[in-house]
Amino acid sequence: MAQLLSRVVRARSCVALLFALALAACGGGGTIKIGVAGNFEDPLSAPIRYGARLAVEEINAAGGVDGRQLELVEREDYADVDSAVVVATDLYTSDVVAVIGHGFSGPTLAAAPVYNGGDDPVVEIAPAASAPSVTEAGPYTFRLCPSDLAHGAALARWARQRLNLNRAAVLYLNSDYGRGVRQSFEQEFLALQGEVVASLPYLGDTPEVGPYMDRLARDGRAQFIVVAGYDSEAKEILSQARRRDITIPVMGGDGLEQIFRAGDIAEGTYATSSYFPSVDTPANNKFAAAYAQRFPDAGPPNGSGAASYDAIYMLRDVISRVGTRRSKVRDAFAEIGRSKPAYVGAMGTLAFDENGDVPSLRIYMGVVRGGRMTMAEGQ
Repeated sequence: MAQLLSRVVRARSCVALLFALALAACGGGGTIKIGVAGNFEDPLSAPIRYGARLAVEEINAAGGVDGRQLELVEREDYADVDSAVVVATDLYTSDVVAVIGHGFSGPTLAAAPVYNGGDDPVVEIAPAASAPSVTEAGPYTFRLCPSDLAHGAALARWARQRLNLNRAAVLYLNSDYGRGVRQSFEQEFLALQGEVVASLPYLGDTPEVGPYMDRLARDGRAQFIVVAGYDSEAKEILSQARRRDITIPVMGGDGLEQIFRAGDIAEGTYATSSYFPSVDTPANNKFAAAYAQRFPDAGPPNGSGAASYDAIYMLRDVISRVGTRRSKVRDAFAEIGRSKPAYVGAMGTLAFDENGDVPSLRIYMGVVRGGRMTMAEGQ
């Protein structure tokens, strides 16, 4: 009897072992973890979380990746560089296969040495970090948005070629982002025979720009104002300008995508963007509709949300091809649009260059009309 029980136990053990091996061969081994980092309380970055969640839910509902489910490991960085380093260290030492984040250029650049360092670097996919210096952040850092160089140049071309304006005043946030937009705008605008009559730095969410507005009002030469910064600063600049009856057009880069929330003073303000939910492509129509249904109270998606959604699907394709080893994920990701086909997603055609940038993406111009940011006519 004892011998019979022993044989039964051994047989069951063999069956269990064979089942485990078969499961592993079919893609078993637990969930595949992907990090998501950003300032999720900020309206510009909250869609990073939503886009990633939507993609993961869709992929898991369809069976996952080779039978394995995806799992997000979400971390809040408060848009702070020190917090970003702490978050990056936490994710690096975890078992995530890649990280989508961070939300802004400063935290992304601060975290990049962590992700690119050590014995087992991990891919960092930035959905919205547009500072030119991200190009040099390291071989494991990629981004799914154009750099400020593209946004600033697009502003210059719109002002000169579409609006026929040739004298600009530039107010710029004294940061990586603000300086990047300012530099690329001024370079392109001068090449188009435009003139920059003032280039003025500021700091803070509600900068002290009253003296700048007094100067522009007295001078009277500027035909439009470029705000190389973010929504809160642009709101203050618009308020100070309108108090002085300065009614010339105001425009900015993708940092102004939420300026419509400022109310009536924002009417007619222009802002560049690499994404609009109204762009009529099959991939974007599918994403925008699913996003609106899944997050009805979140408002329409922005480029950060679309990019994180695309990033998850790109990782799905890469992992299904090469597995979850971090180095292999990085190498396969770098091949997209180079030795492998480009990825066509909600953001458009995503094809990396040798630096992990996506020069394939188009820049659109938006304008505030009726309290909403819409695509400007003629694009």
